[in-house]
Amino acid sequence: MKKIFILAALSCCMVPRALAQGNTPDPVLPSFVRDSMDAYVQRGLAAWNLPGLAVAIVWNGKVVLMKGYGYRSLKDRSPVDSNTLFMIGSNTKAFTATVLTDLAEEGKFSLDDKVTRWMPEFRMQDSVTTADARVRDLLGHHLGLETFQGDFMYWTSNLSREEVIQHLGTLKPVYPFRTRFGYCNAAFVVAGQLVPRITGKTWEEEVQDLILNPLQMDRTLTLSAMLPAATNAAIPYSFNPEDSLIPVAYNQIDDLAPAGSISSSARDMSHWLLMQLAGGKYEGVQVIPQSVVRAIRAPQTIIGHSHYPFNQGYYTLYGSGWFLDEYAGRELVYHTGGVNGFLSSVTLVPSDSLGIVVLTNSDQNQLFQALKMEILDAFLHLPYRDYSDRFLSNSLKATQDERNWYHREMDTVATHPSTALPLAGYTGSYNNPSYGEIRVSLKSDSLQIHFSHHPALTGRLLPLGGNEFLCVYSDPEMGVKVLPFAVQEGKVKTITVTVYDEVDNSAYVFTRE
Repeated sequence: MKKIFILAALSCCMVPRALAQGNTPDPVLPSFVRDSMDAYVQRGLAAWNLPGLAVAIVWNGKVVLMKGYGYRSLKDRSPVDSNTLFMIGSNTKAFTATVLTDLAEEGKFSLDDKVTRWMPEFRMQDSVTTADARVRDLLGHHLGLETFQGDFMYWTSNLSREEVIQHLGTLKPVYPFRTRFGYCNAAFVVAGQLVPRITGKTWEEEVQDLILNPLQMDRTLTLSAMLPAATNAAIPYSFNPEDSLIPVAYNQIDDLAPAGSISSSARDMSHWLLMQLAGGKYEGVQVIPQSVVRAIRAPQTIIGHSHYPFNQGYYTLYGSGWFLDEYAGRELVYHTGGVNGFLSSVTLVPSDSLGIVVLTNSDQNQLFQALKMEILDAFLHLPYRDYSDRFLSNSLKATQDERNWYHREMDTVATHPSTALPLAGYTGSYNNPSYGEIRVSLKSDSLQIHFSHHPALTGRLLPLGGNEFLCVYSDPEMGVKVLPFAVQEGKVKTITVTVYDEVDNSAYVFTRE
């Protein structure tokens, strides 16, 4: 996490509660939600240096609360409201899983079909996976890859979805097939690209027709390319290496669309929650078969021991586009989403007919999770625990550790240490069998990396001495990393490239051509 400072002012606008049919009285909200949440969120926005937030709560078949807080843009102080659009990131995955499971329910294909039946060109480096991977393996993160493995290749890249699938096939699995959970965005791209093979319609058309239109999610956008032209869209924010809050560009991730490209609002997402908690019904109409709603929540993969705070449960599982857990004796169905400048949380407690969505326009906060936990505890009659403060104390330590590391590295750079070779000796084209080509060039007496599949991305290489350089990426989401060159007999052989671990924790070795 990054530097914390106080926003000068916070705005909050309340949206009237959605009314249930007939004259059924509103349920009595927990005291935290009714009396304390506004102040809690306002304190949290300031403490986390978070520009804006939107929240919706569905309970017993009604939208009982829907609010916007703070700003969608710090530049003009435009407020967040219930219709403000935020990218929801990986909360897109449940939409993709719903589409495919619905097509299976209709008998158009089977989730147990081999992927190669519908996509003969599908290849993984492991021949066993290639031959036997089923559609449900894609939706349950069961391909044997490590979490986020390969994501650097795709994230904000110029690849097409077909090229993402081709690059996926070059990755060496870390685990044997179907033995471990490994969160894989590209697997959902494969799943989404099966849709046109099965129906003749694109993934985005099927999501629009099956889900968005009947749920009256009129402002929700399926593709990231649509967001810059949208009205009432939140500006994404992050922190640069100097710990200053800055606006960042909207992620253009339509190559990963089935894994994370949807943008939505608190109001629209409340419709999604209502349908989920009503067994697929919305306003009395069966939009999604109840069997489909149940099927995508069926456990597919054991992840490991639960990390939920104060949890009495044992294991976290993954269904199809949903995490599954136990909290306070209840089943919890949830997912988070994160893209550049946005974090989101969607949570269902089916036994209590409770649904919560929290949307934020900064990717460096835990308030989106803390608020969800406070709301959960309030509705489940658990003690107030001030999760924001608990999370913040841990975050501040991590921030300080990161800041100290960065300044130590920059202090080394400031001494102008000698490199093992003249800077020109490191220039040239380099190739990685999975990523492709990068180019190291000399510009104004410093080295820069240029990425063939990320034309807007550069990396400024600052000497640390010998053959090591501090890489400061032009996109702060890629982080700051130490990149080593390997030299043999006075000539550069390779450079090892890494990016921020939350993008991809793999190391990419590029060989000089």
